[in-house]
Amino acid sequence: MTDTTNTDAAAADLNSLELAVFIARVIDEKQGENTIVLPVGPVVGITEYFIVTSASNPRLVRAITDSVLNNVREAVGKGPLRSEGTREQQWVLIDYGDVVVHIFIDEMRRFYEIERLYKDIVPTPWASTL
Repeated sequence: MTDTTNTDAAAADLNSLELAVFIARVIDEKQGENTIVLPVGPVVGITEYFIVTSASNPRLVRAITDSVLNNVREAVGKGPLRSEGTREQQWVLIDYGDVVVHIFIDEMRRFYEIERLYKDIVPTPWASTL
């Protein structure tokens, strides 16, 4: 795991892939489960990457959400374009434009199977990138 709390000035210039990897590592530090980074740009057209992760309970969904929001704001100096689901803590969507984060409670992820929609896309390795 990488320490995401110690960012430098270069973090403000992250490209889409670097931002996606950064967010995946933040999620990993907060114990997100089965985190994948999907390069959906060629298929979706309105974003470059989906990050999909799970949490075992609503409190962990909230902790992951807060950590992503705070760390990205600290690293790049901006908040998301929009976010949804923060009140319910079942499926939180955080939209950074080129990177969209999906934080699911376990049951919701199994129900919606969002990865199945993109089964032909090879996930981007993020644990040892950058």
